[in-house]
Amino acid sequence: MSRKVLLIEDEPNITEAIRFLLTREGWQVETHAEGTDAVQVVLSARPDLVILDVMLPGKSGMDVLRELREHDEMQGLPVLMLTARGQSRDREMAEQAGVSRFMTKPFSNTEVLTAVRDLHAQASRP
Repeated sequence: MSRKVLLIEDEPNITEAIRFLLTREGWQVETHAEGTDAVQVVLSARPDLVILDVMLPGKSGMDVLRELREHDEMQGLPVLMLTARGQSRDREMAEQAGVSRFMTKPFSNTEVLTAVRDLHAQASRP
């Protein structure tokens, strides 16, 4: 079973921490730091899971998520959204856009691993 994550995050420290954590767990991790062409990157990379930051240069993670969900083949793609602002309004907007799970920064390694494992397991069920 494939275990490929696309991490769309523009903060190098967070990118490196998540990449290290998931690589150690056996995941293949690709990264991208720009919102503008993020949808095209997801469509061509075909990941099993996307970790998406809300605030990105060029285009917000919310807009990226909405555009992704407009593609039929991306309807079931698990998306874990990260944000520095955990207000309920942000969470509601993410849920309306089709997010699979929402996580507020700062987060623990355990939180990230648990979320990624859960989302992958749910997506892998027939």
